[in-house]
Amino acid sequence: MVERRSTLGILAHVVMIIGVIIVAFPLYLAFVASTHTAQEIVQAPMPLWPGSNLWNSYSQALLGGGDAGGSTAPVGRMMWVSLVTALVITFGKISISLLSAFAIVYFRFPFKGFFFWAIFVTLMLPVEVRIGPTYKVVSDLGMLNSYAGLTIPLIASATATFLFRQFFLTVPDELVEAARMDGAGPMRFFKDILLPLSKTSMAALFVIQFIYGWNQYLWPLLATTSEDMYPVVIGIKRMISGGDGQTGWNVVMATALLAMLPPALVVILMQKWFVKGLVDTEK
Repeated sequence: MVERRSTLGILAHVVMIIGVIIVAFPLYLAFVASTHTAQEIVQAPMPLWPGSNLWNSYSQALLGGGDAGGSTAPVGRMMWVSLVTALVITFGKISISLLSAFAIVYFRFPFKGFFFWAIFVTLMLPVEVRIGPTYKVVSDLGMLNSYAGLTIPLIASATATFLFRQFFLTVPDELVEAARMDGAGPMRFFKDILLPLSKTSMAALFVIQFIYGWNQYLWPLLATTSEDMYPVVIGIKRMISGGDGQTGWNVVMATALLAMLPPALVVILMQKWFVKGLVDTEK
């Protein structure tokens, strides 16, 4: 029995190592490409070991410039736009979802069930379906090429509202009655009791929504036409020149790696809270 478990353990580790290699190899190639010049990358075969152009590639990516055929806007500015957009979308979704779930669960008003299901049905209407009317409204309001135009159309979340509603329904009625007997009003109950109880759920949603906001592509592609408002995901696409233009692949790969850092850091730093928010049943 011991030998069998040892064999299964070795097999599991071998499979896991192979999976890590498969996932990490493209990242390694991107790093290697970012350390060579654009001319060295397009040579066959492509170098598989880091070169000596690392500093030039990353400085050119962060500060902009160069003679490539695509966009040469500074990636530092693009990452700032992506960071602001992701944070506004994340905090906006969590705030609106908390308040809407609180109203649906703890307040009585006409057509409460209808409004909840109206919110829930929007899960069937992704951005791609409503992107035309949304663009028309944002354009008429003069919100193109602005942080408001990048964030407000994406700030509501039926998924987060549903998750917070399901959690609020698990809060014991005795806790609500005790707060009412102590003289706590609705907002006092929300701030002092529900928010502390919801912190693990908010942490899990923060990770999910931050990555969602950071990786937005389709909506920023329509809502931005100025290089000053390009998120980094759009910036990568603009750097790749079409036709006979030369693409600085070393700068593109350096930008791709830089774009991966903030989401990766958020996942690593909040991994404990993320897992706890998804699996913790002791609310």
